[in-house]
Amino acid sequence: MIHDLILKNRSYRRFHEDYAINEKTLKELVDLARLSASGGNLQPLKYILSCRTQKNALIFPHLRWAGYLKDWPGPDEGERPGAYIVILGDTRISKSFGCDYGIAAQSILLGATEMGLGGCMIGSIDRDGLRRALKIAPYHEILLLLALGRPREKVTIETVKDGAGVKYWRDAEGRHYVPKRELEDIILK
Repeated sequence: MIHDLILKNRSYRRFHEDYAINEKTLKELVDLARLSASGGNLQPLKYILSCRTQKNALIFPHLRWAGYLKDWPGPDEGERPGAYIVILGDTRISKSFGCDYGIAAQSILLGATEMGLGGCMIGSIDRDGLRRALKIAPYHEILLLLALGRPREKVTIETVKDGAGVKYWRDAEGRHYVPKRELEDIILK
């Protein structure tokens, strides 16, 4: 059921780094994005796939992890993603990418969840550094990056408590908590 799949699809930031994800799996996930909706059916998105240790090592230093966790620089060695998908917008096709990359990212992550994987959408990227590291052409706009792997952490949804806000947090054991607003609080009458 889609409800259960969405509940399992959390933003995981720590993985079993030694769990291998192959290129065939990444292509299957991108195919889900390819088949998803695209504004005007322009299909301007392109993808860079990475599942090899050397290429993953080129990507990792250009990512900023978990902005609310100020004292956490990102996953330690052994906890890093086993794969990445870089989502690009081809400016030769369109100058604007609307919500296409959000739709594509969600399709990919739901597919990954169905496969027993987890991931995280990362928009906080040193784009210039990543462009140089991966030799990305200037006509490809770096839109979003998906970190993928077998989750090493548990992410728990909790209700936003009065005055507590929506910032995610971790407890002393490293469990990750994500506050969500109540349904009644987001539907206007």
